[in-house]
Amino acid sequence: MKSQDLKKLNLPDKPGVYFFMGPTSQKASRGKQEILYIGKATNLRDRVRSYFAKDLIDTRGPGILDMTVQAHTVEFQETDSVLEALILEANLIKKHQPKYNVKEKDNKSFNCIAITSDPLPKVIIIRERETKTQKFNAVFGPYPNGTLLRDALKIIRKIFPFVDDSSAKKDQREFYKQLGLTPSQESEYSKNIRNIKLFLSGKKGKVITSLEKEMKSYAKNHEFELAEIAKRKIFALNHINDVALIKDPTTLDNELRGTARFRIESYDIAHLAGKNTVGVMTVVTSGRVDKAEYRKFIIRSGKGNDDYGNLKEVLTRRLKHPEWTLPNLIVIDGGLGQYNAAREIVGGIDLVSVIKDERHKPKGIHGNPESIKKYKKDILLANNESHRFAITFHKQKRGKDFLNAPARSARRPLKEEVKTLAKLGKFSKIV
Repeated sequence: MKSQDLKKLNLPDKPGVYFFMGPTSQKASRGKQEILYIGKATNLRDRVRSYFAKDLIDTRGPGILDMTVQAHTVEFQETDSVLEALILEANLIKKHQPKYNVKEKDNKSFNCIAITSDPLPKVIIIRERETKTQKFNAVFGPYPNGTLLRDALKIIRKIFPFVDDSSAKKDQREFYKQLGLTPSQESEYSKNIRNIKLFLSGKKGKVITSLEKEMKSYAKNHEFELAEIAKRKIFALNHINDVALIKDPTTLDNELRGTARFRIESYDIAHLAGKNTVGVMTVVTSGRVDKAEYRKFIIRSGKGNDDYGNLKEVLTRRLKHPEWTLPNLIVIDGGLGQYNAAREIVGGIDLVSVIKDERHKPKGIHGNPESIKKYKKDILLANNESHRFAITFHKQKRGKDFLNAPARSARRPLKEEVKTLAKLGKFSKIV
């Protein structure tokens, strides 16, 4: 197949799944071409075109280059969202076992979504090899990209809250319930599990039909609150917000190159004598700062000089955003006290704290020795970025409040305040 053949295909600029089709073979259904390769895309037109780039052998390897040469044409199937493309791709690869998908898989153990057989079933991510040694209620996948799969599952969880390994722990249940990540009523949980199974099987239409019936039944019985919940789920399914899956097309479509992205989030708090307290989150992804992912938090607790409480507030508010990519490692600024405070909130996420000397220079890192050894450079980069970003944000807020403040009394004129701040070494031109 040649690049000029693409013009005949009328590929849309929409998400979906594409099929590189080869010659008719005994493996294929009677009268049909063999499926050589199945892939997913945020944009079908751009993705398929990328297979005819000059650097294909460098970016995808000789196997995929060979596949494009053997292919006779490309077929495609549009989906309503990238999330559904991811699910459809996994289901179709499992069904058809295209030879180039199998070749690129090699001996890797990809990830699957499993639903346990517990009285209160858990929805978890496991390695494909574990499906052969353990019994589960249902298994979906495999999915080649673990990071992408976690992002996808977080989107599903916002629509149909479920229990996982972390939220199943007694000391974590209430926290996850407050975040809306586990069901508030266990009586509704079986419906959530059923809908998750249908959705992961590519049967979104059946899920919506079922929810529409529920909504009408609730409304007829004057259970308007339950009817509203069903209505919101229908809306969410029809307007899936999968920005977490499409912000980086390389991550979405290039998983077979084995370039897993390691995300480090770093947090810091800044204030002046407990006033204008702010918190920040900075992100380093695979060794590079990712400023588009930075976030700012204005502390709401009113206890500006409570470092532990402020850190807990920022982390709690961050975890209320399951649509944000989950970090592989969290970095906080401070000693054992800050580390323990953060550990109460982040649960099982890997965590380290950067300990500073009297000049606020790093003198040690507390936490998982393996993570520290492997990611020390990135940890210090992320920590330095969060400190810089926190100070900058704090000065901006302090300067804004300073300019908007009412007139000072005669007993404490503006000049005296400036002198006081200057003596403290906390005054800058930004203020």
